[in-house]
Amino acid sequence: MTGNTTVAAAENAAQPAITDLRSDLDLNDPKLGLKIAAERLSIVRYVFLVQIEDGIASAAQRASLEYADAVLIGWPETDSPEVVDLSETQLHTVREHMELMEGYIGKYTQMEHGGDIDGMTDTLIRITERVAEVRRLYQPDFPLPTFAEIRRVVQDEWDEDMGKIDAHDSDPTADQIEQETQVADEGGQA
Repeated sequence: MTGNTTVAAAENAAQPAITDLRSDLDLNDPKLGLKIAAERLSIVRYVFLVQIEDGIASAAQRASLEYADAVLIGWPETDSPEVVDLSETQLHTVREHMELMEGYIGKYTQMEHGGDIDGMTDTLIRITERVAEVRRLYQPDFPLPTFAEIRRVVQDEWDEDMGKIDAHDSDPTADQIEQETQVADEGGQA
């Protein structure tokens, strides 16, 4: 063996098997993807929440978080009667979604280290989309919203929260500001 091969063999021997770390995982369970998808999205969602909690979340940030929440809400156990058995073709599709999800998670981690909140926001949406597809396969009767639907609702809430009303009312004249100031000053003196 060459030096590099010996090092690689030693590193592999030192790595514990996944089942040693997670005794709750049955690698032969065809519904394992359902469990892992929920766990991975939950972790990514939490990391995102920690990143945005210090400021006022933008509408896009709120929407991506709400989308993840909507996909995770009421997540079924693998033995739930709502969870269907998948064909080999469907299991292959689950694996493809999981591989895409993991690729996005790798990018997401890099963005987190770089402090790229906008990139994390967009990537959380992509991760959530993959997880939604996994859930849709295992639980086809569960009505999952789309990101576009969530985004519309959140944008409306954001606009309301930020006090955005029609354009002419949001640009007061100097006289209106002075009157509002006087009313506020008189109210404080009473």
